[in-house]
Amino acid sequence: MDFWYGMMEFTRGPLFYFALLVFVAGMLFRLFRIIMLGWSRDYSKPRGSKALGVVKSYLKAILIWPFIPWIKGTFRRNPVMYLAGGLFHLGLFVVIFLGTPHMLVWKSLLGFGWPTLPLPVVDWMAVGAIIAMLVLLVMRLTNPVLRLLSGVPEWLNWSLVFLPMITGYIMTHHLFFRYEVAYSLHMLAVDAMLIWSPFSRISHFMFYFFSRTIHGASWGKHAVSP
Repeated sequence: MDFWYGMMEFTRGPLFYFALLVFVAGMLFRLFRIIMLGWSRDYSKPRGSKALGVVKSYLKAILIWPFIPWIKGTFRRNPVMYLAGGLFHLGLFVVIFLGTPHMLVWKSLLGFGWPTLPLPVVDWMAVGAIIAMLVLLVMRLTNPVLRLLSGVPEWLNWSLVFLPMITGYIMTHHLFFRYEVAYSLHMLAVDAMLIWSPFSRISHFMFYFFSRTIHGASWGKHAVSP
């Protein structure tokens, strides 16, 4: 059997399911730890609706994220980082959830699927995300403050997100390598990212929804703008 064919079968089979197990177990453990922290009871009298505050919080996040920058002061301070960060997150979301190949993986795991975007749209979003990540890398290398704040974990985070993106693009477009080689490299990168995510700041995507819900409820209760 060809080495790379065997590697392809291993990386998308046993190694992928092991990485997925580590990812799910690690994220559940982190979630459990956060829940066990508890929170203090708020005895102040409500001045507004918690539910409405949560709705407004999510609506505002959708409407201003990531390309209506004048609403946020961060754009004035660092427009390149704001737009590059927004494009990266948007492209990553589109590739993972709205690309047909990845949706089929989700379908095999969850038992159901959903409509996806045409390949050219997903393709351009992937290119945009890759370029945005390179821009963010250059900024991290050249900005004195970012360079000071960047250690081994930050470089690993960037690398383990960038590698699945670039290898996925190479595999999709049959560039540089045989398909079995490109597929194996892509799956190795994905498996490494899954294993690393629960132990890193990459896991912030899971807790974003909790923080936005909690903050939205608090803002709604006190009748302040989220």
